[in-house]
Amino acid sequence: MHRYRGDAIHRPYNESVATSSRLALTDIQGLTVRPDASLSEYTRFGIGGPADLLIETADETAFTAALALLREQGRPHVVIGSGTNLVVSDAGFRGTVLRYTASSICREGLMVECDAGVELMDLVRYTVDQDLQGIQTLMGIPGAVGGAVYGNAGAYGHSISEVVRAVRFFDGFTIRNVSGEGCEFRYRESVFKRNRNWIVLRARMEFSEGDGPGLRKTADEILAIRNEKFPPTLKCAGSIFKNLHEAELPAAVRAEVPDKVVREGKIPSAWFLEQVGAKDSWEGRIHIAPYHANLIYNAGGATAEELCRMIARLKKAVFARFGILLEEEVQYVGFEGEPAAYGATGSVAGRVASGKAS
Repeated sequence: MHRYRGDAIHRPYNESVATSSRLALTDIQGLTVRPDASLSEYTRFGIGGPADLLIETADETAFTAALALLREQGRPHVVIGSGTNLVVSDAGFRGTVLRYTASSICREGLMVECDAGVELMDLVRYTVDQDLQGIQTLMGIPGAVGGAVYGNAGAYGHSISEVVRAVRFFDGFTIRNVSGEGCEFRYRESVFKRNRNWIVLRARMEFSEGDGPGLRKTADEILAIRNEKFPPTLKCAGSIFKNLHEAELPAAVRAEVPDKVVREGKIPSAWFLEQVGAKDSWEGRIHIAPYHANLIYNAGGATAEELCRMIARLKKAVFARFGILLEEEVQYVGFEGEPAAYGATGSVAGRVASGKAS
């Protein structure tokens, strides 16, 4: 059996370790601490086992103090946001999971500052209501602003990187600030993704003046389309795989792709999935939508094992047919090991597998 991100960590819940960590954290004011907390409640997939401890706080000082303490003690820990892009192991996470829930938004002229815990859709609504143009096409994307900055969320040819001017973050030792340029944004990438210990706390963004009714019309239309494709009640992470840059593909592969499929230099991964018959496929209780090959969802009672098997199966099928490797947008928690790319080497972000480049 293939497990794309390596085997799950099956160490049992360690009550003594969890108790020790919890006692050490009690001196930090402003934390809500839950032992043996089910992470399935914190992921849109509704999948995942328990964490030894779950910490939530809207207090920046308390949050960074907890992170610093866990790091100093060498305790396993991970920071999550709204859980919209997470695949959590069935075994859960043997350590501490932290959530930063601060959610203030303020405006000064064309600049808007907001905490990482603000839901992205709330930020879009706020800017639209303020007649500010810049992120209206991101309406309907689930998740928090911190995660959106981390993964450079975007849609319809635009991304949050276009408006970000500065980010306040914790690097594990101290709070720092970085410019928008210093965030090193790329398609679904940022400097934060490459430095996992750097945690986004707050973002400063610059907008332009816009036409309120026009912005609202655009946002409402996009939300309607997204809700039809990805119903809010559907247990899914939206699109599983990143789109591919046409310029990075072998000429032989590009020649097979119809011109109408290419959008702003990118080819939807759904097109490649369709060519290998992904639509309406099942793996246990994991289902691929019959109308969208890149929409994988929990049909009820599914496990992370079934989801990982489906992801691995799709990657293998596309690799066998086209010699390219799809890369997930989702992040993994509670798994050990590095991604197995079926014998391929190097980066898997839409790149050509070794021996397959033209």
